[in-house]
Amino acid sequence: MKIDRESFKELLKEKGLKMTRQRLVVLEVLAENPEQHLTAEDIYERVKAANPDIGLATVYRTVQLLLELELIDRINLDDGFVRYEIGDIMGEKQHHHRHHHLICLKCGRVCAFQEDMLEALETGVKEALGFRVTDHEVKLYGYCRDCSEKEKRENQEEKI
Repeated sequence: MKIDRESFKELLKEKGLKMTRQRLVVLEVLAENPEQHLTAEDIYERVKAANPDIGLATVYRTVQLLLELELIDRINLDDGFVRYEIGDIMGEKQHHHRHHHLICLKCGRVCAFQEDMLEALETGVKEALGFRVTDHEVKLYGYCRDCSEKEKRENQEEKI
């Protein structure tokens, strides 16, 4: 995903902030890894490679700013780490739905999926309760294809 530097600069300017190299590079790292769920430390390691003068505290402050600007999302995958992913860059915030996550209980693999199957539920909630859903987050736990197939093979071998 490519960052529109001018839009980012304008957004910062509207908030009375300046675009710095550090802010831009942190946002670019997240944009370049849209399927990854990076911790602040992961971001720091990737940023530090090209910018050795940047500190971890700067990355934390920048991540917090990007969260406040709603450019990135904070996610919790129940693994003890706070993770971040690129959000809806300079896009529509009115009907913003994140992608959802499938979490394998055996290997810990996390897969994202975009399919939004909850629109009918949201409509029903609005009609029944008058509550307008603007966002949701879904995490489904189970076993990925590889782990399921491995378990199936192991069970077949035990029967022999």
